[in-house]
Amino acid sequence: MQRIVPFLWFDDQAEEAAELYVSLFPDAHIDHVQRWPDGTPDAGRALVVEFTLFGQPWRAMNGGPGHPYTDAASFQVDCDTQEEVDRLWSAFTGDGGREIACGWCADRWGIVWQVTPVRLSELLADPDSGRASRTMIAMQGMIKLDIAALEAAADGR
Repeated sequence: MQRIVPFLWFDDQAEEAAELYVSLFPDAHIDHVQRWPDGTPDAGRALVVEFTLFGQPWRAMNGGPGHPYTDAASFQVDCDTQEEVDRLWSAFTGDGGREIACGWCADRWGIVWQVTPVRLSELLADPDSGRASRTMIAMQGMIKLDIAALEAAADGR
């Protein structure tokens, strides 16, 4: 049994957000949409959307305004290739999203994502402290992370 489920609060676009998220990742899907019952002011509209990303259940709720997201909580996505970094970065920052720094961005609803190449962790864990340090300095100067530029920095190029 899953004990911790990310639960996202949206003004009124939980279903739209869930549809975007499941479109971005393999084997992701919407599991269930609980709709407001007949006789309520929002009858038929989504209330809670349950979906799965990488085998992890998530929930999104249309709870109304007044609960903005901050950078204090974010979701990290480990990417194997620059193409994956670029694709996810574009999806999250497009249509009203925003770039932040060091691989962090926010989607159009304000949810913060860290789009991080796996190679960054490898370079930062390099036993050669000079390589790790050069990688960290390069990363801190980036908005979207660039694997080739991180590797060049680690190599001192």
